[in-house]
Amino acid sequence: MSRVIRAALFQTAWTGDKESMIQVHEQAARDAAAQGAQVLCFQELFYGPYFCQVQDEAFYEYAERIPEGPTVQRFQTLARELGIVLVLPMYEEEQPGVLYNTAAVIDADGSYLGKYRKTHIPQVRGFWEKFYFRPGNSGWPVFDTAAGRIGVYICYDRHFPEGWRALGLAGAEIVFNPSATSRGLSRYLWQLEQPAAAVANEYFVGAINRVGVEDLGDNDFYGTTYFVDPEAQFVGEVASDKETELVVRDLDLARLREVRDRWQFYRDRAPGAYTPLTAP
Repeated sequence: MSRVIRAALFQTAWTGDKESMIQVHEQAARDAAAQGAQVLCFQELFYGPYFCQVQDEAFYEYAERIPEGPTVQRFQTLARELGIVLVLPMYEEEQPGVLYNTAAVIDADGSYLGKYRKTHIPQVRGFWEKFYFRPGNSGWPVFDTAAGRIGVYICYDRHFPEGWRALGLAGAEIVFNPSATSRGLSRYLWQLEQPAAAVANEYFVGAINRVGVEDLGDNDFYGTTYFVDPEAQFVGEVASDKETELVVRDLDLARLREVRDRWQFYRDRAPGAYTPLTAP
């Protein structure tokens, strides 16, 4: 028996200021809900530029408390109004000087369900993230939402298979990977890694990337947002590599049982043999 949910992803370019960026995303949520979407995920650090192209402490001001801060509360009200689950990738301040790259998850009734903090933090040219973020300490939570069991894995995390597997073991049905990834660096991996993770862990993946060149550097964010199913098939078309786009797709979560029964990857795991993988 099918169990279809309608899910959405939103890619866009930096508008130039935080308030207008939030308004663009509020409108995207309204548009997604009008198309029947039950869950929507935004791109990494959604209300700002990708400021990690430079190392400038002025951008610490973009960080907010989660869930007490104004942006989460604003989108809780919107989620309640629209009846939609929202995944909000944000800059989080736990306390002054303790900052994380985080995604807050809000249920369709506006309730705050929790957060995921990005675990793997890069520090390479154009992606100076260790200047801004501590490594996450949240583990890999899975959230029971009105649209199913949802996990989040943020951008650079996707290069590390362990978290993908932890989310599957915790029962994730859809894993969102909000990202800011640049055309010259990672394009050859973008349509390889997330489909491979969907197959290996037998769930749907929603991969989101922003678009455009921002005034902080020459990173050319190439969009191409998509959903992929547990057989590595794109669900509908991949989004534009240049334009703002709302991606809305129907995902049949009942297919997960079919695929897992066929392959039995979880049955045939051998965790007792993996001890060397946890050695530093």
